[in-house]
Amino acid sequence: MIMNKFPHELAIGDVYIAPFLPALLAAFTATLVTVIILNKLKLSRFFYAPAYVFIAIMTLYLVLIDAFWIKF
Repeated sequence: MIMNKFPHELAIGDVYIAPFLPALLAAFTATLVTVIILNKLKLSRFFYAPAYVFIAIMTLYLVLIDAFWIKF
């Protein structure tokens, strides 16, 4: 029998959650910090559509978190 060394669900007590949820939360938090830094440095004024940039940065963080921290 082949065993996967990575869990498919995370168990918190008796509640099972998908590993995508904490990765999404971590990506959202990292994106908020990045956007706050970009706003403080006034670099966000160079973006045509800041909402799309927010989603793009969040997607990049989610892919990086998936690749290096939580393996789906």
